[in-house]
Parts: sequence; structure tokens; C-alpha cells
Amino acid sequence: MHKKLMLTTSIAVMAMGVNSQAVAKDSVFVGHLADMSGPTAFVGKVYADGVRDSLAYINANGGIDGTSLEFETIDYAYKVPQAIASYKKWKSRKKMVAMQGWGTADTEALISFVAKDKVPVYSASYSGHLTDPTGKNPNTKKPAPYNFFYGASYSDSCRGLVQWAADDWKKKGSAGKPKFTHIGANHPYPNAPKAACAEYAEELGFDVQPPVVISMKPGDFKAQCLSLKSSGTNYGYIGNLGGSVLSLVKSCNTVGTEIQFMSNIWGGDKKVFEAAGEGIKDYIFPTMNPFWSDDVPGMKLVREVSKMSDSEGKKERLHHYIRGVCSAFFMKEAMQWAKKNGGITGENIKKGMYARQNWVPEGLDGVCLAANWTPEDHRGVNQVNIYKGNYNGGDVKVERVNQVTLERRIDWLGY
Repeated sequence: MHKKLMLTTSIAVMAMGVNSQAVAKDSVFVGHLADMSGPTAFVGKVYADGVRDSLAYINANGGIDGTSLEFETIDYAYKVPQAIASYKKWKSRKKMVAMQGWGTADTEALISFVAKDKVPVYSASYSGHLTDPTGKNPNTKKPAPYNFFYGASYSDSCRGLVQWAADDWKKKGSAGKPKFTHIGANHPYPNAPKAACAEYAEELGFDVQPPVVISMKPGDFKAQCLSLKSSGTNYGYIGNLGGSVLSLVKSCNTVGTEIQFMSNIWGGDKKVFEAAGEGIKDYIFPTMNPFWSDDVPGMKLVREVSKMSDSEGKKERLHHYIRGVCSAFFMKEAMQWAKKNGGITGENIKKGMYARQNWVPEGLDGVCLAANWTPEDHRGVNQVNIYKGNYNGGDVKVERVNQVTLERRIDWLGY
């Protein structure tokens, strides 16, 4: 009896071991860095919700063809050391196969780590420095073979904006050279497109002025606005976001600075316009997605994803949320390709990013722009939709004013 009991127990333990191995093989881990409490939390929370809802939705609908996504969101408060520590923990303890990232400083700091470890990172940093995977452009400081992002780079978006500005100057019949100024904190995120965009502005005939530095935090920027006024700047590119942008707009209105503001993609949204009120006038900004109220086929899926954290479907999401959805679903389909072609490993996910051309994730037509990543060029999207925002008597009006398709110039790769 004793021997029989031991034998039965051994078989049960073996069965449990096989079972646990099967479960382990049937899930993969994805890390998720988010800024929920730091200087970019104004939009960081919104984007993070888009990513988290998407990962939850994917799991609730079969995962990666049967493989579930284990994931963890860490609020690293926009601190690079915390981001690096989280990455190392996930890689060593969780065997992370991919990561949804956030900021420019941390994403760029991790380039060498993720390349060595072969962990694809889908960032919300659209730094042009992340777009050259092989060092094809000799001016690329550090090749980034495992970095991807959905949308045009900050550099290409700014180039699209100065193209619009050049046309706007001509349409107005203005004489002489228009003056262009970069406005933002001395930080990797606002600085990412600074040199590249200034060079292109000069190429288009702008008189480029010295950059004007403003904090990422809200503050009194009247001195900077007076500097913009005295320089005669016609077009100012804003590299910051949230409260900093509001402070800039209000300060410049106070001192009577006449300037056409153009912002990076994080610096223009309905929350900013509502908070600024009548101070917002003809504010130009780029987008990569439609808005919540737009009637396009893919919004049906976005609304279902949104219900993962808003079961009644009452929340109106910003376009930053929708970009988070696109980022997660591009990763999902690369994982599906990987599973069919050797398994869901970082290396195979990376290969999956090159498997399709003019790629729009299934169910997201009209929501995510068609993307093209190649082993030599990680500029997935080179189209920039340019919008104008106004606040009129309590209502926010947003309208598209242009669509620019950027050249894929080699000298712009990784820059």
C-alpha cells in the first residue's frame, strides 16, 4: 500500500510539473514603463491607459493565438535610473520578450541594453535617434536595432510643420525671410528634433533664431516671451507639453507676443485647449490618429479596447490614448508572426516587424496609419497630419490643415 501511494504521488507530481511547464510556455512577459507621476504625467497617464487596456483586451480575446501576455506597468516617474532598474529586473526575473516604453531620455539610455539582450522596445518617444537600426547614416550616434515606435519621428514631424509654415508664409504674402525658433526645456525629449528641424528650416529659407529655453514644469515665462517678441520670431516650435505649454501661451498673451505656435505631438490636445481657454488661437500641432469622435472603421475596436477600464464606455479618450492602442497592436501582430515562425522571442518579434508592407493592424483601419519598417530603416511612418486647434466660447474646434509626406532621406535617418 505504501509503495502504491508513493508511486501515485510521484505520477501526480510529475503531472503537475508537466502542467506548470505547459503554462509557463503558454505565456510571455511584456514590461510597460509609464510616467504616471512625473513631469510628463499630463499625457503619460493617457498613453499608458491605451497600452494597458490594449494588453488586457488582447488577453481577453485569445492572447497571441493562445499565448497570454503577462505584463506589469511601472510608474518610473520619468527617472532614467528607475527605468534602467525596472528593465534589468524584468529581463533577469521575468525573461521579458518585449517592452512598451515611454520617454526619450530613458529609451535612448536603454538602446545598448535592448540591442544586446534582443528585446524589442515600442516607445512613446519618437526621437529620430531611434530610427537607424544599422548605422547606415554615418552621422548616427548609436544604431538602434531593437527600437520601434508608431508614428513619425519628432524630427520628421517638426520638418512637416516647417513645411506647413513655409507655405503659410507664402499664402499670407509676407515679405522677407520668416523667423523660426525652437522653444523647450534643455532635455533629451524637447531637444531630440532641435538641430534636425533647424537645419531643414534653414534649407527652406527660414531665418533660424537661437533656441529659447523654458522649463518642463509650469512657470512664469514672460521673460522668454519678451525674448521671442524682440527677436521677431514668426513661427515657434514648442518641444514641451502640458502645464508648461499652458504657461507659455498665457505668458505670451500677457506680454503681447505675436507668434504662430506649432507644437510637438504631445503638446497639442483638447485638454490643453480647454485649459488655455480663449488664449488658444490657431494653434498648430501634428497627429498620427483620428480623434475620439471621428467616424472611421477602426474606432469600433478602439472603443471596445477602452471598455477594459471604462466598462460603460463613457470616457472620451485623447488621441494619445489611441496611439498607445496602435503601439500595442503592432506589437501583437509581430508576436503572432513570431509564434508562427520559430516562437515568441525578442529576435523573432523584431523579424515580425519587417514582415508586412503598408501595415495597418487588423481592425484598426482609419485609426493607425499604414507603417513600413525595414531592417535598415525604422522610420515606420513618414506621414504627418497637421491640425489647427481653437477655443471658441467654450467649444474646442480642431480641423486638419495639411498632410505632409516626408522624404526618406539617408541624411535624416537616425537624426
